[in-house]
Amino acid sequence: MLKNIAEKYYSPEYDLNCAETLLYAANEAYNLNLPKDALKTMAGFGGGMVIEDVCGALTGAIAALGVLYVEDKAHESEILKTLVPDLIQKFEEKLGTKNCKLLKDKYREDEPIKCKKIVLIAALALEEVVNNMGLKGMENK
Repeated sequence: MLKNIAEKYYSPEYDLNCAETLLYAANEAYNLNLPKDALKTMAGFGGGMVIEDVCGALTGAIAALGVLYVEDKAHESEILKTLVPDLIQKFEEKLGTKNCKLLKDKYREDEPIKCKKIVLIAALALEEVVNNMGLKGMENK
């Protein structure tokens, strides 16, 4: 489900970067009801924080975990301390790295596809983590 929603947002119609795509998709899939300003926070994380460092799709997925499982402050959420490494591990198992430049060199295609494969794998990894944890885990933020 999340993969299909991410595919919708990672399109010329929406014209979002990888990080924005993941948060927009999670917002819809998990009914997060994030305001537009919250969604815009991911703008600077696309392209590996613009400098081709950590993949934007992965950072967008991590942002979604924060919204899903943190009540008030990150250091008060023991769940987040296990979910983020789990997400990163799943992502790296599927793609081999979390480095944007390396991912783009290996997987990026011409327009309009661009980094679609990477985005969809990030969505699958996030969905797997959330499904394993369950939305019930939100009660224990």
